[in-house]
Amino acid sequence: MTTPTNLRLDDQLCFALYAATNQITRAYRPLLDRIGLTYPQYLVMMVLWESDHRPISDIAGRLQLSTHALSPLLRRLESAGFVERQVDGADARVTIVSLTPEGRELEQGASLAQYDVVDQTRLCSEDLGELRDALRALVVDLVAEAS
Repeated sequence: MTTPTNLRLDDQLCFALYAATNQITRAYRPLLDRIGLTYPQYLVMMVLWESDHRPISDIAGRLQLSTHALSPLLRRLESAGFVERQVDGADARVTIVSLTPEGRELEQGASLAQYDVVDQTRLCSEDLGELRDALRALVVDLVAEAS
């Protein structure tokens, strides 16, 4: 039995993205282990390093996650002493997440990890930027199509 051309694994965009994501995540793992973060926690911390004191719903939206998926990550980050959560005084339904001093200190180590992974891709800054822009456009198109 032959496989139709459109069902060959190596021809699939989804598999290429999946394989690339796995390799990038594996490249980050030992670097993030050094500073005590998992890759999903690193993503949360990047949102907070960009803009501290954010409602959980904003962080979830930025990462395209549900607030329920984000809660265990925040719990572990809080246990590690990297973030703190406080109920908003103006609206008790809103919880604000803020970096602790220890969480702020992680940014430099994370930045070094980022540079290391970029080096591992062997992409020049222009190619890296084009790839990132193409992937962002793909996400925008897929979100628009799903709406």
